Amino acid sequence: MTVGRAHGDSHPLTDARITQIETIPLKVALERPATGSTLKLTHRCTIVTRVHTDAGVVGECFNGNDDELQPAIIHLIQNELAPMLIGRKVAAIDDAWAATRRATEPFLRDRRVALRAQACVDSALHDAVGKLAGVPMHILWGGARERVPVVALGGYYREKGDLEALADEVAELKGFGIYGLKLKLGGKTPAEDARRAEAVRKAGGDDFVLACDANQGWTREDAIEFVRRTRDLNIAWFEEPCRWDNDRADMAVVRAVGGVPVAAGQSELSRFGCRDLMVAGAIDICNFDASWGGGPTEWRRVAMLASAFNVTVMQHLEPQIGLMMSAGVPNGRYAEVMLPWRDPFFYRLIANQPERPFVDGFYTLPTAPGWGMTFDTDYLAFARRA
Repeated sequence: MTVGRAHGDSHPLTDARITQIETIPLKVALERPATGSTLKLTHRCTIVTRVHTDAGVVGECFNGNDDELQPAIIHLIQNELAPMLIGRKVAAIDDAWAATRRATEPFLRDRRVALRAQACVDSALHDAVGKLAGVPMHILWGGARERVPVVALGGYYREKGDLEALADEVAELKGFGIYGLKLKLGGKTPAEDARRAEAVRKAGGDDFVLACDANQGWTREDAIEFVRRTRDLNIAWFEEPCRWDNDRADMAVVRAVGGVPVAAGQSELSRFGCRDLMVAGAIDICNFDASWGGGPTEWRRVAMLASAFNVTVMQHLEPQIGLMMSAGVPNGRYAEVMLPWRDPFFYRLIANQPERPFVDGFYTLPTAPGWGMTFDTDYLAFARRA
């Protein structure tokens, strides 16, 4: 019996080439507005990207994007990125990433558009590689774990009955199998938001994971006041506590005197910005966003860089990729998810999603190759943007 592959034999993973790149914009209205300190969202938008190959395999993924940027992102993919990638080898992801990175260089271009276009293509390419190899992404990347602890983004401000609504939300999360909440704050005074954090801790109990996210809404003094008021609540981390213009220096102070781990990174556009957060001693957790910053390729570079600073990593939302990415690196932490009203695509667009995806605060990763998901064609047609 001969083991292995004869010299000269080909394999689809090494030989497959890109033949077409397809994009589908989606948009659906949320059941209710999602309001934080510096944001208010009424819709959920995403772009499905498909990379077709001459091996018959189609890599596909969806990446969340801002409503007003969608047309520009799709135009850039179809008119600039696709022409430079057609005919390239699918497995040469780093080569494709370097080529598409050039789209971020024009000085007068909104770099958010180019970075998110790059991320869409990069995410779909990784799926194609996983499918050609017949291996799930988290296993292909190292298989650090088979299930991931999750925390839900939530606790948005309500106009009426805010504290009661927080208690109800915690009960809903626990009933849904999620044992943690990243609470939105920073839009009220530290004293008022401390009461909101107290309400979550009381409703969730001692074992419930409570993180807090100010979305860069406070001054350094406000952030320090908040952590002092909540020092007995066992906050898992405090995310983006300080305003953007001096956040590295201010977060370093909050981290040093507050005694609570600090998280940031979603507002950075590259691994270099994340590096600067780490060098400044500003963070314990880096939640770089692959969909906003150039794709999973860049996110994994951030994760490797973070390991040199003893910093843990998460993907900012986007659980369709974030769950596997957190599981594919040894310094991966939690994965961020949302309830179905806030993230309909994760629960309805993915056709092979388990009916109860979370059990005891964990998500067990799929075993299908690539990102491990197939799409519900009916829901895709429903959400497709004209």
